[in-house]
Amino acid sequence: MKYFMILFFCILSNVTLAQNLQTGVFQFNTDIGNPKNPGSAIYDKAEQSYSLKGSGYNIWFERDEFHYLYKSIKGDFILTANFKFEGKGTEPHRKTGWMLRATTDDNSPHISAVLHGDGLTVMQWRDYEGAAMKDPEDEVFARGSNYEIIQIERSGKIIFMRAARQGEPLEAIGSYEMINLPDEILAGPFVCSHNPEVTEEARIWNVRIDRPVGDNYNPGKEGYLSCRLETMNVSDGKRLVIFEKPGRFEAPNWMPDGNNLLFNMDGLLYKIPAIGGEPEKLNTGFADRNNNDHGISFNGKLLAISHQREGMAGGGSTVYVLPLKGGTPRLVTENTPSYWHGWAPNNKEVLYVAQRNGIPIYNIYKNSIKGGKEVALTNIKTGQHVDGCEYSPDGKYIYFNGNLTGTMQIWWMKPDGSSMEQMTFDNYNDWFPHISPDGKWIVFISFLPEVNPNSHPSYKRVMLRLMPASGGEPRVIAYLFGGQGTINVPSWSPDSKQIAFVSNSGK
Repeated sequence: MKYFMILFFCILSNVTLAQNLQTGVFQFNTDIGNPKNPGSAIYDKAEQSYSLKGSGYNIWFERDEFHYLYKSIKGDFILTANFKFEGKGTEPHRKTGWMLRATTDDNSPHISAVLHGDGLTVMQWRDYEGAAMKDPEDEVFARGSNYEIIQIERSGKIIFMRAARQGEPLEAIGSYEMINLPDEILAGPFVCSHNPEVTEEARIWNVRIDRPVGDNYNPGKEGYLSCRLETMNVSDGKRLVIFEKPGRFEAPNWMPDGNNLLFNMDGLLYKIPAIGGEPEKLNTGFADRNNNDHGISFNGKLLAISHQREGMAGGGSTVYVLPLKGGTPRLVTENTPSYWHGWAPNNKEVLYVAQRNGIPIYNIYKNSIKGGKEVALTNIKTGQHVDGCEYSPDGKYIYFNGNLTGTMQIWWMKPDGSSMEQMTFDNYNDWFPHISPDGKWIVFISFLPEVNPNSHPSYKRVMLRLMPASGGEPRVIAYLFGGQGTINVPSWSPDSKQIAFVSNSGK
């Protein structure tokens, strides 16, 4: 008997320990409210996705029953992920989504961004311990069906919920002031079957926990927070984090072999395997103040960089060319500032944006990689701005972003600068168009309307969008916290199936 008692307590201890082991980015997973069927959480490291199973009578009235995967988190944050139920289920009001909770007590105050089995997408909350849940269908917070991306943001005491259908921008579902949530709370995804006899399963992927910064945030003064290097399959939107660290790194290029990426960090360039690993420094000779404007020639042999020369006007950014394998850079632009953005398909010319003659206006220029007399392709007015210039693979067009009609939009023109045409027409501010190697698609970053059209700051809620290279309706392929350094340079994989980018986050 004594032996069996010891064995029982060992098993019980192991179950408790298993619930407290790290599961992906979350610290704990546990059943709340003692549901009849135990739940579980599994993390697929290769896919960076989660599978949650749970039962429970409901998350309602004065107490809850469900399975919870969570971490402890302080202050303000943004949680974003894709959610999907596995199977048809038995209850239209089975639930999954994000939950912010004061404690693991079954009657704890909490607020949740909820996706129901029948597609109903709502905010719901319990204001204080043991209180009855608010009925979202009596409020203005209930919304329609078929949402897959769920986002919840905490800003002080105000909680915001947003949701999106695949390919569409996030919509505001609602907001609510939760005065009884402490500064340090529990936050994470959950699943509830709405039937104590049944276990339901939800799959969750593209999980991101981001720390917003204030409008007065100054990275030069306060230091950069942290960054993630990500890859994404553009057909299904699945994202993988392959490298992350505190501090700043930016602007990945996909290498011609399809197996490695190139990015800038601390003034230098580094290679890293596309599946993740340790960065390896690339030899750029004297160029040790490289910014996020760099890229690889169409033939895969040469690398263009933008290195900050000391003592030069306008910050000294200068375009150089060197072998992709590394070596001594060769000067292209004598005058500064010059920021590289594109290679010509002939591998003999480059595109860049530059200010000249002390006039604070950026125009698009081209020049031979051997240097010489540069050719201005645009001549814009004071108050206007153009940037992000890049050739199509066939050399017939140059794509760029410009605020020539007020907001920052995507444009294209012929290689001699003639026949400019606008390609995007909405209220977002669109930057850095990049054309897929097969010439079929453009990917670009979109800032929200409240961001200054001439600015592309870091640490903002942004989207990556995709549209046909000939024009058409853009669709959203990623929702992230990023901006400057996210996708400044060409970052398509050679097979045109993936892109690489950098997302920002707090520490």
